[in-house]
Amino acid sequence: MFPCSGCGLCCQNIETVKELKEFDLGNGICRYFDIDTKECAIYNDRPDICRIDKMFEIKYHSFFTKETFYKENAKVCNRLQTLHGFDESYKINIGE
Repeated sequence: MFPCSGCGLCCQNIETVKELKEFDLGNGICRYFDIDTKECAIYNDRPDICRIDKMFEIKYHSFFTKETFYKENAKVCNRLQTLHGFDESYKINIGE
């Protein structure tokens, strides 16, 4: 399972994800993201695009190993965290 740090930045930066266009409040934040708790209000019923492991199975297993796919997702997470000034404790390390 992908080691999500739970920072919520992926839910606050959905403006470029075409599969989530209908969820965007207009400011890049998902309408189901609770800014106070940093949790998804529909977590158990969230779209597949929000599920890293599911997307690997559905779409990316032919292009990457699971470890490489995780590393690429971690790079995006870590980049967002750096851009938003998050503490290093949120950084995701996968075999590094």
